[in-house]
Amino acid sequence: MAAAAGPSLTGRALRLLSQREHSRLELLRKLGPHAESPEQLDHVLDDLERRGFLSAQRFADSVVHRREGRFGSRRIGRELSVHRVDAAITESALQRLRATERERALTVWQKRFGRAPADRSERAKQHRFLAQRGFDADVIGWVMRYGAAADALPEAWAPQGEDGPD
Repeated sequence: MAAAAGPSLTGRALRLLSQREHSRLELLRKLGPHAESPEQLDHVLDDLERRGFLSAQRFADSVVHRREGRFGSRRIGRELSVHRVDAAITESALQRLRATERERALTVWQKRFGRAPADRSERAKQHRFLAQRGFDADVIGWVMRYGAAADALPEAWAPQGEDGPD
């Protein structure tokens, strides 16, 4: 009696894609051990892209949606580049993120600290915290200067304003 064959590559890929969006690189890595040849795997992934089941744009949107509440555009951009998402798609996603960068950094900072640093050591700790999450130095500087007073800031520029209060 012959052993039952496992699911096809297409079936495996669809099962993975039904759980969450994947990049082409992720699917190559996950499906590679089940493929008879690299050409077979490329053919399956090309077919999934052609049929709309695999999309770099949807993957990028998914990563942004999952990460934007905790991380800055630099870190999200690195993640997209690790997955080899097309540069134009990555840049488009990062432009959308930059529009809300201060607001997101302020939210992350308030959740973790919520008060101005008491001394240089605390300031450095808060700065490192935001930097490790991928926020740019100018955004971190803005949060360090105006974060504790964000509730009192005029709505016209808080938190997206360029320079802070006069």
